[in-house]
Amino acid sequence: MTDIIVPAFVSVTLGFIVFFLGVFLTRKVSFLGDYNIPEPVSGGLTVALLTWAFFAFTGTQITFDLEVRDYLLVVFFATIGLNARIADLFHGGRLLVLLLVLTLLFMVLQNLVGLAVTIFGLPAATSVLVGSASLIGGHGTAIAWGPQIEELSGFGAAPEMGIAAATLGLIMAAVLGGPIAKRLIDRNNLQSDQEEAPIVGLEFDDEENPDDLINHVSLMRGMLAVHVAILVGYFLHQAILEAGLELPLFVPCLLVGIAMSNSIPYLFPRITWPARTKSLAVISDYCLSVFLAMSLMSLQLWTLADLGGPILIILGLQAVMTVAFIMFVFFRLMGRNYQGAVLCAGFAGFTLGATPTAIANMSSVTKRYGPAPLAFIVLPLVSAFFVDLANAIIIQMFVGL
Repeated sequence: MTDIIVPAFVSVTLGFIVFFLGVFLTRKVSFLGDYNIPEPVSGGLTVALLTWAFFAFTGTQITFDLEVRDYLLVVFFATIGLNARIADLFHGGRLLVLLLVLTLLFMVLQNLVGLAVTIFGLPAATSVLVGSASLIGGHGTAIAWGPQIEELSGFGAAPEMGIAAATLGLIMAAVLGGPIAKRLIDRNNLQSDQEEAPIVGLEFDDEENPDDLINHVSLMRGMLAVHVAILVGYFLHQAILEAGLELPLFVPCLLVGIAMSNSIPYLFPRITWPARTKSLAVISDYCLSVFLAMSLMSLQLWTLADLGGPILIILGLQAVMTVAFIMFVFFRLMGRNYQGAVLCAGFAGFTLGATPTAIANMSSVTKRYGPAPLAFIVLPLVSAFFVDLANAIIIQMFVGL
């Protein structure tokens, strides 16, 4: 039997179905709602388990075409940029620097934990494949470095090891962030001091606000602003690539969105600008939810079977180290406040998985407990912009050991 390749249109349609499966599960399983597990996570992991069972019984892999998913990611980050305020960025400058420093420190810690591979007789160079290359770097970085580490170390299973570690890391990121934030918020009696609507999605108990209606005009206005940001961001991305700097497309779109929202409303005050409106929050939540549902439902969990006992032990240590670092170091340095607790959910999301997972974790928390807009600005700037550049340098340091 040949492998099954699900075309792009069907994949995105399934993404919607998987999201609502997650909504159903969250309503029926109190643990999922109580511990802020995002709906796309519960639905996506359920489908991933079903495709794993199908593979186990038939030997046939189901592969989803994720082309549309990548478009949704770009739209999502454009909305994050449009919601950013320069005043907030200046206000959060110290927070941004501190978050960056802690992230750099954490990447080094991840690779130090990864060096435990040598205890089990594996080459030291493979440490990054259970460290920052696969966890904070995700599948893309793991795929990029796997063949190089295989050639350097002579360890033939290096590419598979990196992909499997990134897969398990994404799962850990999706299920740990919400419970960590809940523990910190409940234990410290924290609450939001912001009155405005969330940047991503709406509160679960949101009421109608006549000053911020959601209708076809407001949604189209939001989509127009998003796609102008993407259009300008695309040409900026081409210029960045020609300059020899590798950055994902969503980064310049994020930056252009920031520039637009901090110039156009002041230059053209008569224009109705969609930043921080409910309509833009819905667009943002829609794109993030379907993106994450598609990402998790497409996980090929059978690749985890390639992880030997020692590798699973090391990844378990990574999870324990992450939780301990967040609870005893990160949260305290972030101010021990509500915003810090939301950032803890995000930090778990991107240090073990990916930036969209981090945003989904934070969104799930803020929908239940209240907005924390600055967290949604500073974290993507660190996780999507600075981390890839720093990670390449840190990986080279450890690979050379």
